[in-house]
This record gives sequence, C-alpha cells and structure tokens, in this order.
Amino acid sequence: MKKSDFTILVADDDPDYLYQTISNLERSGYRTVAAESQSEAELYISKFRPDLAIFDLMMESDDSGFILCYKIKKRYPEVPVILATAVSHETGLSFSLDSEQERSWIRADLYLEKGIRAEQLDQEIMKLLKL
Repeated sequence: MKKSDFTILVADDDPDYLYQTISNLERSGYRTVAAESQSEAELYISKFRPDLAIFDLMMESDDSGFILCYKIKKRYPEVPVILATAVSHETGLSFSLDSEQERSWIRADLYLEKGIRAEQLDQEIMKLLKL
C-alpha cells in the first residue's frame, strides 16, 4: 500500500497548527480530514473510520484529546492514534506512554510534543501504519 491509500484525521482547534499539519501530511502523500474541534472530530468518527488520527490534547476542554482517544479506540480499536500537544511547554505538566498504567487511560499509541518536524511526524506515522 502507498501513502495515498491512507486517510488521516487531524483534530486541533489552533487553525495555524491544523493547516500546517494538514499541508505537511498532504505533501507527504496522505489523504487528510481536518476537524477544528472535539465535536467535529466526534462527528467524523461516528460516520467514517480514518486509518490514523492525530488529536490535540486541549480543545473545547482540557481533556478533549483524551476523550477523542477513548472514543475512537472504543469504536475502532485498531486505528493508531497520536496525541499531539504543547501542554508540557505551556503548563509544565508532562505525560508519557511509558508505563502500562499510563497507556491504559491515555489510549493513544504515540504521544508527541507539538513542534515536531514534518519528516519526523511522517516517520512516526509510517511506523504506526507499518509502511
């Protein structure tokens, strides 16, 4: 399979970050769907199955990304999910997926700090999609 066979859902309430991420993913060859809010992402998930999802942590609420991870994994457990956030930079709080306990409640496959280079994000996506 090639990158253009995969649809990536990106949910982020920061229009600049959303546009930049979508542009980078499309330049890398993926099909994309942009959601500007948790509710918009939930609506998409209720109707379609993306091949991979990238969720911002804080949108309508401080835990929007966690909620989206939970909802997509409940409906489509096989879909890889990346949780992308700047929360550590902004608040000093940090999360990881290093322990089984953290993975059990975060429900993401990968946790990334925002500011990741486009090439690095593409490499992480290819690993998750097994390309």
